[in-house]
Amino acid sequence: MMDTPSNSAVMDQTKPPARERILRTAHTLFYREGIRSTGVDRIIAEAGVTKVTFYRHFPSKNDLILAFLDYRHRIWISWFQDALRKYGNNLLAIAPVLQEWFANSAFRGCAFINALGEMGSSMPEVAQRTMQHKAELREVIDGLLPENCDREGLAGAVAMAIDGAVVRAAWGEPAEAIHGFKQLIEGMRCLKAQT
Repeated sequence: MMDTPSNSAVMDQTKPPARERILRTAHTLFYREGIRSTGVDRIIAEAGVTKVTFYRHFPSKNDLILAFLDYRHRIWISWFQDALRKYGNNLLAIAPVLQEWFANSAFRGCAFINALGEMGSSMPEVAQRTMQHKAELREVIDGLLPENCDREGLAGAVAMAIDGAVVRAAWGEPAEAIHGFKQLIEGMRCLKAQT
């Protein structure tokens, strides 16, 4: 079939806008290979944009890093909430949600913990984005808890346990991470029953 102007227009409509392609490419590379080890030239090449287009959307790599974290937050928290609903939308649902995430071949730990480790000392905004992400995670967990408990404190403790499980899974011990997380949740339920 010949490429006519109308076919080109249809093809252009199916291709994501340049900013979206840059962001998706950065997301994949930053998460898989790290922020410092991923250069802007590689992102430009893999996103299929020009340098001018890249810098029009992201004046610096730091701007892209912050956009990446915002993008990652949106897609991850949405996935997390959907997965919780799939597994029962309660505290016990967290373990199978984590197990699903850890089993994904693209799993490389928490993008925010990774970014903080790489960039936190040179970019305070990364720490700010990480705190915002973790605060929203605690809010989601808070919504899973019964009304008759210290929801804020318990949500913080569960969020910390999730971070620990994620780090352990990233070390290459996902089964142990899930087992430990389940034991902690069951232990909390046991202690609650005794009080």
